[in-house]
Amino acid sequence: MTYMMSLFLFGLVLGLVVVASNPSPYFAALGLVVVAGMGCGVLVGHGGPFLSLVLFLIYLGGMLVVFAYSAALAAEPYPESWGSRSVMVYVLAYLLGLALACGFFWAGWYESSWVPADGSEDYSVFRGDVGGVGMVYSAGGGMLVISAWVLLLTLFVVLELTRGLSRGVLRAV
Repeated sequence: MTYMMSLFLFGLVLGLVVVASNPSPYFAALGLVVVAGMGCGVLVGHGGPFLSLVLFLIYLGGMLVVFAYSAALAAEPYPESWGSRSVMVYVLAYLLGLALACGFFWAGWYESSWVPADGSEDYSVFRGDVGGVGMVYSAGGGMLVISAWVLLLTLFVVLELTRGLSRGVLRAV
């Protein structure tokens, strides 16, 4: 289990480096998919399969559609790829920063803290995330409305950021 969690965490960090270092939205989309998948794997490893499924479906189903729409508006004829020099400089800088941070905080990591949420309860009837499902449906209505407004605001922010000088789809044909 420790090896699987290490693999998920390594993939999560590597996907975040890919998203942060790539200026082109085309190639950063793969990094977002890797980050979502690896993050859901970490959640499953800690005892939250329902939360992981909800995160994966909502994130990839909702936010990736917005990301694809904004990438279509910001079409570049020659996008920067992973092999270009400027992207590799950013990747190496981020990995060096991560290595320094890991070296600084290495003494605080313990493998015994990677126990799942319900791993210590041998005879438990319910999993750790089942109680959260009831709370989502009973007390989560206000948070659902707030989340919908935040996603709408995010859509407008992304569209404004990708508009650029060419005025996006509003330019004269």
